[in-house]
Amino acid sequence: MNGLTESGRQANCFSFTGHHYDAAKGEATLAYAVDGQSLSEVITFPRAPCLSDAARQAAFLQALEVLHLIAGISYYKAGLARSMDLAGCNVDGSLAAFLHELYLQGLGEFAYSNQLDLAPVIHFESNTGQATAALALDLPVRALVAMGGGKDSLVALQLLRDAGIAVQPACVGAAKLIGDTAGAAGLPLLRIGRKLSPVLGEMNAAGAWNGHVPVTAINSAILLCAGLLYGYRYIVFANESSANEANLTDPQGREINHQYSKSLAFEQVFRELIRDRISPDVEYFSVLRPYGEIAIARRFAEMTAYHAVFSSCNRNFHQDGSHIKGRWCRNCPKCRFTALALAPFMRPEQLIAIQGGDLLDRDDQMLGFKALCGLEAQKPFECVGSIAESRAAMKQLTEQPGWQDKAVVRALAGCPEIMRAGALELHPDPRAEHCIPVAVMGKPGAL
Repeated sequence: MNGLTESGRQANCFSFTGHHYDAAKGEATLAYAVDGQSLSEVITFPRAPCLSDAARQAAFLQALEVLHLIAGISYYKAGLARSMDLAGCNVDGSLAAFLHELYLQGLGEFAYSNQLDLAPVIHFESNTGQATAALALDLPVRALVAMGGGKDSLVALQLLRDAGIAVQPACVGAAKLIGDTAGAAGLPLLRIGRKLSPVLGEMNAAGAWNGHVPVTAINSAILLCAGLLYGYRYIVFANESSANEANLTDPQGREINHQYSKSLAFEQVFRELIRDRISPDVEYFSVLRPYGEIAIARRFAEMTAYHAVFSSCNRNFHQDGSHIKGRWCRNCPKCRFTALALAPFMRPEQLIAIQGGDLLDRDDQMLGFKALCGLEAQKPFECVGSIAESRAAMKQLTEQPGWQDKAVVRALAGCPEIMRAGALELHPDPRAEHCIPVAVMGKPGAL
């Protein structure tokens, strides 16, 4: 991998210059600087209540500091500075270790794509010997549920509703499609605004480092703040077991996982941070962790009320709005994997009605499906199921009338890896490691 020093693009200092919450406006400002150039973003919490409880106020401000430190990754990557100035942030040893791992792992794909080794570059050091104390809170037993517009978050929402837990769908950003899915569920959507610094776009246009960042980690911290502000004990995401699978191993022997901030590893360390630094009374977890993508697809295939409004195509979800007309581009890893995961549980005409086309019957999609199945190409840098799941689904289709004669299925049917694939995992794994609270697991219909 190329060194940063040879590139001439490495900044000297990245600073966390401050964070502030304007309770009257419901706006949090997160400020940074790269070699003195100021950047700031604004998080907007609509109809935010005024917190009268002193413990909740303090916990919220502590969570806001964590958000400030996590969201900085979007700006840090532009300069990959030699040093960090933590300014007024209170960073003890455990928080420094958490941030180091998040920045290193969360920028793993970015580093690989830019042929960089960030291990010698990223440094977070403690600036205090005293940890911030966690606070006891009296929070309502209800769930703030992260919504992404796709099948996973809708299955998570339905699981919680079936378990009798009061839910509030929430999202970060302005994507209209997410509002459509919440509307189909008959629920109002809490839409939290996030406005990135326009200076970042200017830096990128001028040639700053750019690439993938762990957005789920940032959104997790935003929803943690929202849960404390609006009063929710549970902060729930829809991350499943295949998010733990790495895409590849880099030349240094490190695993690169596009979905690091959706992985169980991140979930566990973020929970520890919340418990030790914010409050032991807040539960952050993924309700889908025991599920694989195929088991989720099986459940979603039965949720017909959402079939006309959902989309798992990421080209719908950009800071500047959707990049496509309609809900599916039909030419990306997410569209292909959605087709592959749902096909075993649908007739071709049902899937065509959802996506507007038959990706499994198009020769020009062959290489993309091979990549999903780990054939002749690496697993795509996208939020897709595991290679084993993709192979099992393809094998199932080779045996299924209506699908077995489709161009892609027919071409891949004779591949040894497909022929040797295991059976579809149709149910959650009761032995899977997860962080779902006992109080939720014990509810009828929770899984």
